Amino acid sequence: MKFRFCGDLDCPDWVLAEISILSRLTSVKMKLLCNQIVQDLVSGSMDYTKVFKITADAKFEMSDVKAAVAALMFIVSSAAKYNVDSESLSSELQQLGLPKESSTSLCKSYGDGLDKLQKTFRDQSLRLSRFHSVDWRVDYVISSSEVKAVEEPCVQLKVNKVSDTTGDVESTVFALSPTKFRLLLSELKQAQTIMDSMTT
Repeated sequence: MKFRFCGDLDCPDWVLAEISILSRLTSVKMKLLCNQIVQDLVSGSMDYTKVFKITADAKFEMSDVKAAVAALMFIVSSAAKYNVDSESLSSELQQLGLPKESSTSLCKSYGDGLDKLQKTFRDQSLRLSRFHSVDWRVDYVISSSEVKAVEEPCVQLKVNKVSDTTGDVESTVFALSPTKFRLLLSELKQAQTIMDSMTT
């Protein structure tokens, strides 16, 4: 069976195995634990003291706590990645065997934190460094040392980026033929359209 929160693929076996552990949590405890998961995914800070207190009533062993946290991390981050709404996620989790009250509580926390989660993931994904600016110019190449008559334009791009390690602006310069430049421009426009559709 395919699930939207898994990217329209089967749910991983290990997540299926942890559903029974998550089922032992009351709806209130599920919401509190999910709040901790969202907080950790957004800010990278989870209060493990609270996590152990939340799971104490269910008599979780250390391995159960780790399993529950890992499963919730996967469910919440994967659902946010695939832009799954709370209702659909709740329905899919119930199909996997999570009680309705628990899935509703989980999805309430997920829905409340969805915008923050997606913003955090966008800021962290597909980025080696931050762009500072882009400079460009068009040169008309008449000839070269290898070819006597070139006679075509050449786009010179200078990409200025901020180094993640030093914070300094570093530059990379490269040349593009008109065909490659048109392809780059087309792909950048497609990427911008996708990013705009995710923010609306």
